[in-house]
Order: sequence, then structure tokens, then C-alpha cells
Amino acid sequence: MAGAQAPRPRRGDELELRIDRLAYGGAGVARTNGYVVFVRDAVPGDRVRARVTKSRRSFAEADSVELLEPSTERVAATASHPGAPWQVLPYERQLSEKEGQVRDALERLGGFERPPVATIVPAVERLGYRNKLEYSFGADEQGELVLGFHRRGRFDLIDDVSRDVLASERVDALRESVKAWCRDEGLSAWDRRSQTGLLRNLVVREGRRTGQLQARVVTSPGAAFRAPELAATILADSVLWTRAASMAETTREGETERMKGPVALEEELCGLRFRISPDAFFQTNTEMAERLYGAAAELAGLSGRERVLDLFCGIGTIALVLALDAGEVWGVELVEQAVADAIDNARLNGVDNARFFAGDVRLAMRPLLEQAGEPDVVVVDPPRAGLSQKVVRRVLEAGAQRIVYVSCNPTTLAPNARQMVDAGYRLRTVRPVDMFPQTPHIESVALLERPA
Repeated sequence: MAGAQAPRPRRGDELELRIDRLAYGGAGVARTNGYVVFVRDAVPGDRVRARVTKSRRSFAEADSVELLEPSTERVAATASHPGAPWQVLPYERQLSEKEGQVRDALERLGGFERPPVATIVPAVERLGYRNKLEYSFGADEQGELVLGFHRRGRFDLIDDVSRDVLASERVDALRESVKAWCRDEGLSAWDRRSQTGLLRNLVVREGRRTGQLQARVVTSPGAAFRAPELAATILADSVLWTRAASMAETTREGETERMKGPVALEEELCGLRFRISPDAFFQTNTEMAERLYGAAAELAGLSGRERVLDLFCGIGTIALVLALDAGEVWGVELVEQAVADAIDNARLNGVDNARFFAGDVRLAMRPLLEQAGEPDVVVVDPPRAGLSQKVVRRVLEAGAQRIVYVSCNPTTLAPNARQMVDAGYRLRTVRPVDMFPQTPHIESVALLERPA
């Protein structure tokens, strides 16, 4: 019939596609008969053979299974790594894509015409920058123990790592020494299908400024494991052993025992020293965290007299940086252990104008305002989901002259910024910061200000 629409592809179908652009999240975008297909592991200019994994009414998702004709922009990856898919893009193209995606989110999801997006801040280090790495134990086809990353789309298969392009050489050496020791001991990996076996994860943290190195081995509960012997063998300043209580793969549940050295790793940031407990959140790129927090401090415009509220304050990193130039800082965080860490970190640095409280921001804001008084600046650093409408209302009720929004997701920053602008604020600037080179992840800092 004339004008009949071509049937949309089904799961399992293979298509030859030309990639036009990149979508937020890093997938390549192609079209076939007007139908949009998001293709993993493909970049603009590639012609690929792709296998459909999901089919929806208006779009499909697919995996690139063969590169038929590479983009003229493609460069060789340093080493295979599932967490660094943008290695094949020149770094300047990575920066332009990220800056463009922040702008696109503000226009498309926030309704801003010509949003004030500043030039993206490039990374100090393009490779080997992560200060925290999580690896999983598994077994290869011959049954030999491996230590690396989950194969894409498979919860039960682990691919061995010999070089992690996002880790330092010290971290690489530590991981390989742990793997070698476990192989010599004949230890089994946790089988994610049968829920049996011993070794689950290795978590490595590195103090980029202090030089401290910490290894935490996660095993099944109640299993025999000669952790003291491992601790004596490997070159790490501290070694922890966690016996996971859950059947699910997690590093956050179970009993953790110190085998060697301190439980908390120390790191320096913006001239301050922080103690980081095993499960505490700390930005995984120390050098770029300084740039990010420096941008937040600059946009906050502090003169030494202001009252600042830091919502989602974690272990106090942003709050303590801002406290150096503020009159007083009040931090709120849901996780009680993080609040305890923030208080300890204030004491460690001799900061006496910062106070920290445990609580849900939705419920804690009004009591906090009664105690602290109206703030001059509110800083928010929410998780990827952004701020709920109720939290936005609480922030607006605070009546601050300036709101500094630290975002790890422009698609949630955009609608939150729109809500604040609709309530009378002006979006002054949004500054992208490349915290995670070789990946599609984007951080940014936005300033919203009430007209004087």
C-alpha cells in the first residue's frame, strides 16, 4: 500500500547503520526509515552492523557487532575497558560533546533559550585518574581465577583486566598482586548463578596526594580466608576484609575487619585533609574535584560573612572548602556515618565555623532554618536523580540570594533549574567540568541568583 510505514525492527534483527551523532549517555544515534536506533559502542561517522536488543514504538536499542567502516575521527583505544567507551574519540571531541549535551539538556528539558553554558573545564589527567576502583572476581573458560569487570549485559561473566586505563600503575600493580596471591592459594570465585564460592570483589582506594593505598577484599560470609597472610604480602598501606552478608553482589553490606593499617584512607583536597571511611562517598577524580569545588566556591561569591547551607553534604568536602571563605556553613546529610566523618574532618582541619546534621533534606530544612536563620547561599549536590519537587520547594523557601547547584546529570539539572527560574531566580551560568575523561559522564556547576 502506498505510504505504508516500514515495520520497525525486532529484537535480534541485524541492521546496517550510519551513526549521525551521540546521545546523552554515550550511545550513537542512527536512523532507518525515520526510526531512531541508539547503538552502543559506535561514534558519529561509523558505519556498523548492529543487533537490536530492545524495540519500542519510537526507538530501538542495539549493540554494535561489527565495524563496517570506521569514522574518520576514530582513534585507537589505549586498552579495552567497559567503563571507558569514549577512548575512541579524540579528547577535544569528547569535550565538545559534553558541553553540547549540557546545553541541549537545558534547552530541551529546561526550556532555556540560549542557556548560559560556559566553556567546559578540561581534565588534568585524561587516563589513570580514578582514586577508587571496584573489581569483581570470576573464572574464565578454563576455570582460572580472574579479576576485572562484568562483561556488558552479563551479570555472571567477568573479564580479566591486565591494564586498567582509568587506574594508576600503582593500582594496577596492587590488583595484579592480589590476583596472583589468590590464584596461588587456589581460592574460588563467587559464582553468581549458584551463589557459591569465596571471592567477590576487590575495592582499591588511592590517596593521590597522600600516596596512601588501601585494598578491601570482599568475600562470602563465614568462609575460611587467610586475610592476614594476604595483608602481609601485598604492598598496601591498609588492608580490609569484608564478609558480605547479602546474596547480592555488594561491597556495602557485611562485617569489615581491619587486617593492616588504618580503616580510613586520608586524602588532601583544596588544601584540606580528609579521612575517608570504607563506604564513604568521595569524588573519584581528586584533581578534578578541586576544579569542581573551586568553581562552586567561585560562583558562591563568598566574602567571609555569608551563611551557607550545604545540602547532601556527605563527608563535608564542599562544606569545609566553602567554610574557609564563609561566615558559617551548615551541612545536612541523610547518612549518619557520613555526618560523623564530616564532623571528624572539620576537627581534623581546625574548621570551627561548620556544623553538620543528619537528616532527610525534605524534613530537615525547616527545623534547620529555624536554628540557623536565613542563608545567603544554598549549595546542593544531589544524586543523579536530582532534586524532588518537594526539596526544590524547601530550597526556594530558604530565600537565599544565590543557589549553587553541583550536578552529575544535566537531564535532572535542567528541570530543577527551570523550577527555580519560574520561582524568580535567574540562571546566571552553567560550567561543565570534565571529571571523567574517556566516558560520557558529565559534571557541571550552575549558579542561580535572585534579582537584587
